[in-house]
Parts: sequence; C-alpha cells; structure tokens
Amino acid sequence: MSGIGIGQRPANTRQRVMKLLWTGIWLAYLSAPVGDLLHGGHGDGVRVLGWLGLVTFVAWYFALLLRAGRAETNTVVLGSLAVLTAQATVLALTLGREWLVLFVYVSVASGAALPMRYSRFVIPAEAAWLTAIALAVPDGGEFLVGLLLPALLGGFSMSGVRELIRTTVALREARATVAQLAANEERLRLARDLHDLLGHSLSLITLKSELAGRMLPDHPDRAARQVADIEQVSRQALADVREAVTGYRRPRLAAELAGARVALTTAGITARIPAEPDLAGVPEDSETALAWALREAVTNVVRHSGAGRCTVELLRRQSLDGPVLELSVEDDGSGGSGDGPGNGLTGLTERLEKAGGTLEAGGSARNGFRLVARAPAATGADIGSGA
Repeated sequence: MSGIGIGQRPANTRQRVMKLLWTGIWLAYLSAPVGDLLHGGHGDGVRVLGWLGLVTFVAWYFALLLRAGRAETNTVVLGSLAVLTAQATVLALTLGREWLVLFVYVSVASGAALPMRYSRFVIPAEAAWLTAIALAVPDGGEFLVGLLLPALLGGFSMSGVRELIRTTVALREARATVAQLAANEERLRLARDLHDLLGHSLSLITLKSELAGRMLPDHPDRAARQVADIEQVSRQALADVREAVTGYRRPRLAAELAGARVALTTAGITARIPAEPDLAGVPEDSETALAWALREAVTNVVRHSGAGRCTVELLRRQSLDGPVLELSVEDDGSGGSGDGPGNGLTGLTERLEKAGGTLEAGGSARNGFRLVARAPAATGADIGSGA
C-alpha cells in the first residue's frame, strides 16, 4: 500500500510524504488569508504576526493529522483541536473575515482525528462557533454562507472516511484471523484423522511383529500367520490413508486432462485429448473417480506401455440406470497395464463402484491397452426429476 489512510498512523517515510502531499493539496484554500496578508493593507508588524500565526496554525494542523492513529488519547486530540480553534478565533477576530476559513480546517481535522462518537458533537460545535465568530467579525456574515456548509460537509466526510477505513482494516484483520483459524483447524483435523486411522493399525502391527519374533524360532508356522495378519492390517491401513487423503486432495478432471496432455507429450507420445470438458450436473464423486482413473491410466501408458499414440475420450452416454460420463484411455503400446504406483486397477474399480460407476480394462483394437471408466453424470434426485 503506497499511501496511508485517514486516521491511520504513517508507518514509514514514504507514507509520511504521501500523507503530507495529500493533505497539502487542501492548503490551496488558504489563499484568502494569504491574500489578506499580501494585499490587505496591514502594517508590517501585523503582517509579521499574521504570517507567524498562519504558519503556527498550519504546523499544528499537520502535526495533528500526522499523529492521528497513534496512541494519543481522545483528551489529547480534543486539547489539540482546542488549540487550533483558539488560533483560528484570534486570527479571525484580529485580522478580519478572510481568516474565517481556518475554521473549516479545524472541522476537517476534527473528523479526521476523532472517532465518530466524539466528532458527531465536535463538528457541529465548531460550526456553531464559526457562526458566532463570523457574526462578530465585520462583514463576516457574507463569508458565513460559503464556509458553514463546507465546514459541516468536510468534517462529517472525513469522519465517515475514517470510520470506513477503520472498518476495512478490522475486516482484513478478521479475515486473516479466520483464515489462520481455518488452517489450524484443518491441520488439527488431518492430525486427528491420521491418528484415528493409524493409531490402532500401527499398534496392532507392532504387537503382531513382536509376537511373530517370539514365535519364529519354535513355531515358524504360527509366526507366518502373524506375518500374514501384519500384511493384511498394513494394506488396510494404507487403503484408509489413501481414502482420507483423497478427501483432502480431490483431483479435478479438467486439471487431470491438462496434466495428461503435458505428461504424454513430454514422454514423446502423440496425445489426442479433448478440450475443456462439460461437467455441468456431474456429481463431485463421479468427477473425482474419473480423474483418478485418468491419472492412473496415463501413468501406466507413460511408464509401461511403450506406446507411440494415446487417445483420451470423454463422452456422455445414456444407460438403463441413467446418464453416465464415460472416460476411455486407449494406447497402441504393448498391451500391458503395468504395475504403476497408486491404487492400481483394483483400487480404481473400488473407487468407481463407490461412486456408482464401473471400470473395464483390456486389450484394444490397436493391439494396445484400453481402459474405460464410467460414472453417473447426474445425481439420483436429478434423474428422478427428469433433469
């Protein structure tokens, strides 16, 4: 943020300069008192005192605005405004009506430096005092009409902007706090889920490992059964972890199609892949299952098939059970699916069945390998309503 807001403390030199420039623009309205000092026919002594009073007023005005938002109490700010009011009063009463414009600056400073609960009373009070001084100054009533409304509007405008900035800052801080709390809650949830998933399984694996170690010298057959149990428990734990991680990191079909194009091209395989898919109405579980199927199929093509061409198709079809989204991945390689990392075809079958879909895998017409995954393209409620 290059500048600094009203009612906020400048945090560095650049922000101080920006606030000085922004505030200094409004000093153009001091042309009336400056013109009075230059061409008002005052004596030399009066002009010197007038310049001194004007410079003191402007310096105090800038000091008040630049320190707004610091640790000063409202009492200190009110005291500073009282000093500004006294300066404006003395200068207007001694030098004439041209100096009434200083009360507009006092009103603006009140709105910029005071919270709303104070400024809503101080600004009208300043306007009332301006009226009283204008009526006391010769011909001041002629200037009152042109100064009273700017004093009220300028003061309340600054007060409103100050409250808006304060609210915006508070909302940003609240948003950052909520994001931090959400991240902490997500970490706690992940830690809790992993503990629940792995705590029992790892304890059981440790226990059975110790038991198998004690049985091995005298009862190798019983030890072998314990080892088999360990394998079963570890496989189930791995499946549980994969299922849990899937909930945290759901793949998206559009992203997987783009990734497949990059992976196949990098591997030197000619890829024919559809553009952005139309997934309107497709359940999230179906999209996730098909995305995993695409990732596994492309991984097998790249690592194990030795193919030179791979075609990916994504079609909507109508079945007896309703509309389905069909994903097919076909290559012209050796025809083997390989044993690539990940869930494998068994895991994909289970994942698709859980989403209400099916998986077919086998040889293709190109003497390669073809994988076809199908998942519902609409929810049960949509099918029942005829959507």
